[in-house]
Amino acid sequence: MSRPGRDDAPDRLYTLTGGRSRSGPDNPFDLVTLVVAECDPVPGMQSEHAAILRLTGRPTAVVEIAAELKLPVSITRILLSDLLAAGRVSARHPRKAAVPDPDILEQVLVGLRNL
Repeated sequence: MSRPGRDDAPDRLYTLTGGRSRSGPDNPFDLVTLVVAECDPVPGMQSEHAAILRLTGRPTAVVEIAAELKLPVSITRILLSDLLAAGRVSARHPRKAAVPDPDILEQVLVGLRNL
């Protein structure tokens, strides 16, 4: 019995990635990397690549793309690397929250205590 969301056809995954099992060492994609399409799908493009471009019209996390495509994250990262190398997508990490100045935090704490 197969589990939902699992692709039990390893030959399909092998074909999708051209036999690659890992993306390159300079792969910028982790689970929360945001991906944005830089162009629309073109005729003749691999269907998974076209689906990624349609999904990433606005910033979308790698893990969300993998879930929508029902593919393992490792395979999705390889497909994204192909698109990045071709200049069809851009990738960036979500902005980290700015750490407030400790002096301001101290002033807020003093103000709260004075209430």
